[in-house]
Amino acid sequence: MKKQAVVINVKDNVATLVDDFTSGTEIHYFIGDQEQSVILLQDIPLGHKVAIREIKKGEEVIKYGESLGGATTDIKVGQHVHVHNMESLRGRGDK
Repeated sequence: MKKQAVVINVKDNVATLVDDFTSGTEIHYFIGDQEQSVILLQDIPLGHKVAIREIKKGEEVIKYGESLGGATTDIKVGQHVHVHNMESLRGRGDK
């Protein structure tokens, strides 16, 4: 199987896509040696993130085992995760 998404750490709640994919596509990825999949709810471009677990508003978005920021809305499994539904909490003087 051609790699479709990358998950580095078991804590991650997002996967990073390695190509452009359209809504309805089933994406396969590995966590450790276990293959898993998610069906995309939206078109998601190369290099962007897809939620592989539900992320509630205010929860951290975790990629590579590190927090990228917080969800500004509830994010469903299969949804695109980007600046429209999360905000960075790093390097900010206001939070």
